[in-house]
Amino acid sequence: MSLLSVRVLTEAVFGATVEAAAIIAALALYPSGTGEEHHTAGSRPEAPSDGTVPFPAISADSPVLLVHGLSSNRAIFHVMRRGLRQAGFRRVAMLNYSWLSNDVRSAARLLADEVERVCEGSGHERVHVIGHSLGGVIARYYVQRMGGDARVHTLVTLGTPHQGTLTAMVPLPHQAIRQLRPGSDVLVELTGPAPGCGTRFVAFHSDLDEMVVPTANARLVHPDLQISNVPVRAVGHVSLPLHGRVVAEVCRVLGDARVAEPLAAA
Repeated sequence: MSLLSVRVLTEAVFGATVEAAAIIAALALYPSGTGEEHHTAGSRPEAPSDGTVPFPAISADSPVLLVHGLSSNRAIFHVMRRGLRQAGFRRVAMLNYSWLSNDVRSAARLLADEVERVCEGSGHERVHVIGHSLGGVIARYYVQRMGGDARVHTLVTLGTPHQGTLTAMVPLPHQAIRQLRPGSDVLVELTGPAPGCGTRFVAFHSDLDEMVVPTANARLVHPDLQISNVPVRAVGHVSLPLHGRVVAEVCRVLGDARVAEPLAAA
């Protein structure tokens, strides 16, 4: 066996061990993530009469909104939230939704309302969004199909099956799961034209993601979108929002956004 094969095998075993620990941690944290975070409600601004949508510059202290995935809640972002705050993002909010009672479209409407509440409560015009797994599809639907690019500067997805996943082929009745199947109506809709979309997309995909099959389906490919695909080695699906290396890279990506935007406008 070559040294390369030994290294790959070692990484896979270590990653699987970390994933098992992450699943146990997620289950332990789950009760702490029940309920909703409350924000002052605000009205949604109307688009200008000419149909154009302005894209305000991102602020150095723009809020970050976290959206969880299947069988999860906001507790999965315990490590991510702490890392973001340590990196200087003082306003970090989290959306809780029920994947059992909400499909992608209805959850995207909840996200739209939450973004407006966060903007109203913080005084900021744009936010960053981080979506894990199904949460990334929900956030992407909001951005691409509901005009959310006027509000979202950067959308980071972690292990999101942008091209569907074969694990969603299990015979379960829940619509949210069916919408993650390759070729679903939602995923086909998201392949449609998105001219002028003002959101930057950063898609993290791992070679050890056991929930996105094949793992390359967590890559985002679309001719109209501004996309960066970030490969991650030996990190499992549940581990992605809890893994220190991933959290650090997400913080760097969002930190670069708040530095680069004012420079670009100068």
